[in-house]
Amino acid sequence: MATLGGLFPSSVAASTAIRAPAPAAPTGASNRQSPHARRFPVLGRRVPAMAALRVSGAAEPLLRPAAGGHPRLRVRTHAQGEGGAGRGASTEGDAAFSWAPIILPFFFPALGGLLFGYDIGATSGATISVQSPDLSGTDWFSLSSLQLGLVASSSLYGALGGSLLAYRIADFLGRRIELVTAAALYILGALVTGFAPNFVALIIGRVLYGIGIGLAMHGAPLYIAETSPSQIRGTLISLKELFIVLGILLGYSVGSLEIDNVGGWRYMFGFSAPLAAIMAIGMWTLPSSPRWLLLRAVQGKASMEDNKKKAIQALRTLRGRSTSEKVLTDDVEDTIVSIKAAYAGQEAEGNVWEVFEGASLKAFTIGGGLVLFQQITGQPSVLYYAASILQLLMTGVAVFKVDDVGRRPLLIGGVGGIALSLFLLAAYYKILNGFPFVAVGALLLYVGAYQVSFGPISWLMVSEIFPLRTRGRGISLAVLTNFGSNALVTFAFSPLKEFLGPANIFFLFGVIAVLSLVFVILVVPETKGLSLEEIESKILK
Repeated sequence: MATLGGLFPSSVAASTAIRAPAPAAPTGASNRQSPHARRFPVLGRRVPAMAALRVSGAAEPLLRPAAGGHPRLRVRTHAQGEGGAGRGASTEGDAAFSWAPIILPFFFPALGGLLFGYDIGATSGATISVQSPDLSGTDWFSLSSLQLGLVASSSLYGALGGSLLAYRIADFLGRRIELVTAAALYILGALVTGFAPNFVALIIGRVLYGIGIGLAMHGAPLYIAETSPSQIRGTLISLKELFIVLGILLGYSVGSLEIDNVGGWRYMFGFSAPLAAIMAIGMWTLPSSPRWLLLRAVQGKASMEDNKKKAIQALRTLRGRSTSEKVLTDDVEDTIVSIKAAYAGQEAEGNVWEVFEGASLKAFTIGGGLVLFQQITGQPSVLYYAASILQLLMTGVAVFKVDDVGRRPLLIGGVGGIALSLFLLAAYYKILNGFPFVAVGALLLYVGAYQVSFGPISWLMVSEIFPLRTRGRGISLAVLTNFGSNALVTFAFSPLKEFLGPANIFFLFGVIAVLSLVFVILVVPETKGLSLEEIESKILK
């Protein structure tokens, strides 16, 4: 199993809106705020003092009915430090965003994660079906263990190829077109696999599908991060990871329905094609990432005036039609200024090695380190034995808490739980094998701890920590690190288990988990409530 992790906010109606309350009358100089400091743009703004989010207290309930009976989620900001030289004024209506325009820009990219999870779940049943003399429906069912291993793992190797491809072309294509391309590869791979006349065609289809996985797992967190309001960015990106677990459950379900049918493996693999078609059509109708449009303009790869107009139009779609033209224009202008500042004194496009320098290297150390430890603490092997429904429930906990509690507390608590569970598993195999409840409890602890920490939060941090100029290449390297280490752990687990014994291999994983806990405590920052530009300017400098 590759990356599992956390994502959809609770049962909040589509009509729910997040809105900054009207400011109270000032009582003194210390209470003054500029209108600029009270705004929550989708794009980042040059705010003289970073705005911190605070949900209104008991006197102002989190969800309260607004005119017309629609609940509204009220969020208040308090400027820290000096007060406002911000550009332009905003009204309460300008500061609001509605859930309605946010749902589809989240849902269609998240389908890329669901299709990844579906492949994990469906493959377990398909490998049984394709080698059955009675149910395969082919005359080439007598597959060797190596061939069967290729059927199961070739999509993972395709994902590695997709990650390498994303490093070179993702910034050129843009987040939206990258996801359309991923969906097209999902469709092509599913159809080639489902109609495969022989073993070679089956493997080709699996590799094509895997390349789609690599592009989707790169583009989806990028697109969601760059189009989400900062105060719910963590929830949405974590919710995308929850779609992976939902996909696994869907894959298991389709597999169980088709396992007794002749040629059932064709339907298991082919079922993902219509889902991918929905993703492709949906992504084609969505706007490009406004940040990417402005980045290309600053790089000189597109007309500044044309891309400013496109960015304003994209923002209007992402925020809702009621947002004023002045607010949209101000946000675009401020983002251009922040991008130019990041590029000051440097060549506009940079070079392919820039991700290993300065702030980008610091970001890769954080993001790459998280996804590496995510895999080498035993996730592909231990979670293989875990019930997906438990993974789903525990990932939901992270979804609802990540923007409230924060990234670091969930990571520290969860990774500590992972280490404890691995040492318990080692103890079970070494001295407590007469107490099976220890193994069951340790496994449940591992699943719960992983799904509220490494699972969702690693990808959340990866999607938001890289500077804009190297974000595309940085995330592709993180995806490559993830799939590469996943393949290594999956390949090495059985030989290591045979060589070391189960007690020692789980003890080894436990030691690695302790090292990962130290890494989180010393290296990983808190990014809760910060815009992407604030993360770049305040954490990576």
